Amino acid sequence: MEAKDKKNCQGTVRAASIGYIIQSLINTFAPLLFVTFQTEYHVTLSQISVLIAANFAVQILLDLFASGFADRIGYRKCVVTAHILAAFGIGGLAVLPELFGNPFWGLLLAVMIYGSGGGLTEVLLTPIVQACPIERKDKAVSMLHSFYCWGSALVIVISTLFFKFAGIANWKLLAVLWAVLPLANAVYFLKVPVYQLPVEGKGTQFRKLAGSGIFWLLILFMFCAGSCEMAIAQWASDFVESGLHVSKEAGDLLGPCLFAVLKGTERLWYGKKGKDKYLWRFMMFCAVLCAGCYIVLGLSSQAVVSLAACAAAGFATGVMWPGTFTIAAERLPSGGTALFGMLALAGDLGCGAGPAITGAVSAYFGDNLQAGFLFGVCFALLMIAGLLVLRGRNKNFRRGFV
Repeated sequence: MEAKDKKNCQGTVRAASIGYIIQSLINTFAPLLFVTFQTEYHVTLSQISVLIAANFAVQILLDLFASGFADRIGYRKCVVTAHILAAFGIGGLAVLPELFGNPFWGLLLAVMIYGSGGGLTEVLLTPIVQACPIERKDKAVSMLHSFYCWGSALVIVISTLFFKFAGIANWKLLAVLWAVLPLANAVYFLKVPVYQLPVEGKGTQFRKLAGSGIFWLLILFMFCAGSCEMAIAQWASDFVESGLHVSKEAGDLLGPCLFAVLKGTERLWYGKKGKDKYLWRFMMFCAVLCAGCYIVLGLSSQAVVSLAACAAAGFATGVMWPGTFTIAAERLPSGGTALFGMLALAGDLGCGAGPAITGAVSAYFGDNLQAGFLFGVCFALLMIAGLLVLRGRNKNFRRGFV
């Protein structure tokens, strides 16, 4: 590859990396304000669950259809549109609730707008990097996914500092300021080269995938990965503030922020030092650790212990999503865009289902988030069961990854 092409691709990878930071902004910023929404707009815990579910439901719909029209329209147009939607949705959190008699509907509309942008970026960013003419694409994709974690930590730290010094009452100004980031990256995507994966017959390709047992196990893994990760990530800020009665600043930094940092550190470490032949063992260890974290969150009455479990869950869930992509690349190398789209769909189904179920169970037990977390152990147990099935039925996987 020529030096000029390599330099141009670096710009593309940087834009995609910033795109994952924006994806983390979409999923991280509003949860920091859940308690504020409850006090300022009188939104109930059940309605908060609807907001979470709506975000990921819209992302799921985009996952389902985006891989088809993105190939026809072009990656560049779609990814720029995704960033514009993200900007209008995040900024809309500050404006739209004031336009409705019931502010909840304004919040819901804003969530659906930025959820549309999130769904598009989820499907497009990995293929954009995969399509770049660069070496070690596996490493580039692993690093790409780590930027979601660093983005989450960045959003939490900057937002926490803003709330500390400017006051939580000025959260609407921060929403508008955050909206500038996706607009800036949309402009950046207009300037860098954007390559596309070869277009194949999507229907035929999906039929081939659907006939593979490993494909459905991968779908299960992505669902569990999304559920395990987002059930804690979406509710951690609310839990530490209202459930553990820790100050918002300390709670956000020691809870969801440390969760994101450990998740990013684990992904960065495994991307550089991890060995594929030990992937199954490592994923199993992390699934068991995740189950333990959910049990501690559900039963412990000690704030320090619960915060430690919340942080450890970040490490536990870090490998699940990229690890599944590694297995997919090894076992289904010709999956192409259809495989990326279906895996993103399954992951977002889990991202929506995990927090929504956790919130529903919590509401049923009198807005007790500990009850919701205790039920959430089922997601980790499902992951463990799937890994055991994979090891028992797939001899090639057992030889290559255990």
